[in-house]
Amino acid sequence: AEIYKVGVNVPPEFLERLMDSINEVMDPVYPKYDRTFMYWPVKGTWRPLPGAEPYNGTIGKVEVADEIRLEFAVKKEDLKKVIGKIAEVHPYEEPAVDVIPMIAWKEFIPSDDR
Repeated sequence: AEIYKVGVNVPPEFLERLMDSINEVMDPVYPKYDRTFMYWPVKGTWRPLPGAEPYNGTIGKVEVADEIRLEFAVKKEDLKKVIGKIAEVHPYEEPAVDVIPMIAWKEFIPSDDR
């Protein structure tokens, strides 16, 4: 199956809700495990421009905030549902979502079959 890594920064107070919501719309990538996410604290910065409706911040002012970087693997067939769920649940007007093709690490394990 084609696998992608998705990454997005989220305010800490939305982390659990976002992980639960994403997990509900995707099949497990790793056999016998679901809700497989990685996350760590980061700083985000942005400046809302005129016309923006920021979740956090003031128009024209550079903002810096504590965020959580969330990353996880998703099957290609679930990617649209996952991105849709991020757009629905994430509080930012314009969340920056990274989608990166992955190579399955098990393809590099030597075996007698190859």
